[in-house]
Amino acid sequence: MFGRRKMSLVSHFPYDPAKHEPVIRSSICTGEKVFGFRDRVTKDFHEVSLIRDHSELKTYLDFFRIAEEDVKTIY
Repeated sequence: MFGRRKMSLVSHFPYDPAKHEPVIRSSICTGEKVFGFRDRVTKDFHEVSLIRDHSELKTYLDFFRIAEEDVKTIY
């Protein structure tokens, strides 16, 4: 219930590289980081998961087949 999100829940997001860009939304105050996708046209953010360490980020990048240098950080 209070654990990590399972990958099966994440796979329901229809990621399209032409429509979405991978981003990490980072809080300036708390340092909390959330991995998700931002719509290129409307700039709406679609949250995928909270990132606690680099290994979790690496897992999601491997799952969605995204290179780490393609991920932008927004505040």
